[in-house]
Amino acid sequence: MDAGAEDVRRFLRDFVEEFPKPPAPEEPLPCAPHSSQVSADEVHGEALEMAACLLAARKAPPLLSASLVGAAVSELLESDLSPFRCPQEPGQDVVLLQSDPLQRLLFSKLWELVFSWHQKTPILPQPPTRFLRASIHAIRNTRRKMEDRHVALAQFSQLLGIKDGVQRGYFAVFDGHGGVDAAAYAATHLHVVLSLQEALKSDPVTALKSAFRRTDDMFKLKATRERLRSGSTGVAVLVADDWLHVAWLGDSQVMLVSQGEPVTLMEPHKPEREDEKQRIENLGGCIAFMGCWRVNGTYAVSRAIGDFDQKPYISSDADGTSMHLAGQEDYVLLACDGFFDAVQPSEVPGLVNEALLESQGQGDPVAQRLVAQAKASGSSDNITVMLVFLRDPELLLREAVGRSTPSFPGEEADAPRPQSA
Repeated sequence: MDAGAEDVRRFLRDFVEEFPKPPAPEEPLPCAPHSSQVSADEVHGEALEMAACLLAARKAPPLLSASLVGAAVSELLESDLSPFRCPQEPGQDVVLLQSDPLQRLLFSKLWELVFSWHQKTPILPQPPTRFLRASIHAIRNTRRKMEDRHVALAQFSQLLGIKDGVQRGYFAVFDGHGGVDAAAYAATHLHVVLSLQEALKSDPVTALKSAFRRTDDMFKLKATRERLRSGSTGVAVLVADDWLHVAWLGDSQVMLVSQGEPVTLMEPHKPEREDEKQRIENLGGCIAFMGCWRVNGTYAVSRAIGDFDQKPYISSDADGTSMHLAGQEDYVLLACDGFFDAVQPSEVPGLVNEALLESQGQGDPVAQRLVAQAKASGSSDNITVMLVFLRDPELLLREAVGRSTPSFPGEEADAPRPQSA
């Protein structure tokens, strides 16, 4: 038996030993729901989040986790959920469900699957052929609260039950402000909304843009009924076979590095950007400088999920782009403005090379090195960095060292090192 199969068997055995049966109604769930009520549209995302967190905490092998979570949530969505309906108040248009019994039903279905697979392990899908490995690090820094959220789903198609043969990975960073609710909501629901878009297979960028708008509409309903006030910028990447699709809202950013050279993919939305300023003024708003440029003297972002007191000046319309991947691309970097306000894109390749040299080609510590550089360069904001390797980090290190090796005796080489902090 290979190591991967042994890891699967070990996890299934340990899970059954930890949970010989699902928790009784009076017993606490191993993973608490985010809120006491959810709308029918939110069930899918909330259930995926709960099940994925439960398995991640127990270090489930990624492909097994995606298969289990996807299957359990699919069974949940096919169930009769009407017994969980909350009493509808006068004037309430949205159907709400009780979270606790809903999540207990989900856990029961997950447990039944684990128990069945423990008895007879099914044949899992083959691992993706495209290299996708994420290095992630996030810190609160000097801020009072951590309002960033991130998502890394290398098995996007498997998790969401998309069976068209296309290998998809989804990665996103959401930078919240005025509270974490908008960022947390986007991190829970935007990828689910994306999976339901008709354009996903034919026009992924249009699907991503629509997903941002739809997620904003859904969050508005939640914010209204729960009196939430917050917003979030965001950037999302979908790798589909040999294509890279990107959408962004606000000043979170994504960049590509190919053969050691930075490639610009986007221009962030900022209030002082001339076209953004013109758009806001055409709507009757204004841009004012109050320590930084702000929309109507309030928020320092011009596009975001949430911030409903400043809609439509603060827009939920994302921009997007696509790029064909030829095979020599190194990695994609997603980060919030807490990183990009302190580190220039041109510095990133050198910083990554430095981190790979220090770790002897191990990719996992790279994001931590980038976050440390941003902090050392003066960032006081929350910092989230997600670096998605498109090729093996050990290979990238060998290529970086090769590029720095002199071609002739006595010729000076440009070492793959960043500028001093």
